[in-house]
Amino acid sequence: MDTIELPEGSWWDWDVFSWRPGRLRLAAGYDLGYHHGLELVFDDPLYVACPADFHDPVFRAPTPEELRLVERSCGEVPAVVVAFEADAGGAQDVSGLIAAGGLRIVPGFVSRISAAAGA
Repeated sequence: MDTIELPEGSWWDWDVFSWRPGRLRLAAGYDLGYHHGLELVFDDPLYVACPADFHDPVFRAPTPEELRLVERSCGEVPAVVVAFEADAGGAQDVSGLIAAGGLRIVPGFVSRISAAAGA
């Protein structure tokens, strides 16, 4: 599994923007109070260990142990396995691990005010 490459931008703040059956959307920006400018859209998420909000993630290839954990949990290693370390507000960084059938990196302005009003 390769690490993901994000487009240029200020992707400091991250959160779980939406998690509905078959789709997990992580949002990123420099201040998520009013808008975000990037989404990682995971199709068919099968394994998710991720804080609800976090900062400054460093994406990396999953370790062999993480791949074994995903395989034990899912019965196989899905097409996408994303691992990262991030600041989640505690004394130490936390590890995140998401396994899914697919991943789309979607740049673009999303107003969180209008998104919240339509939810």
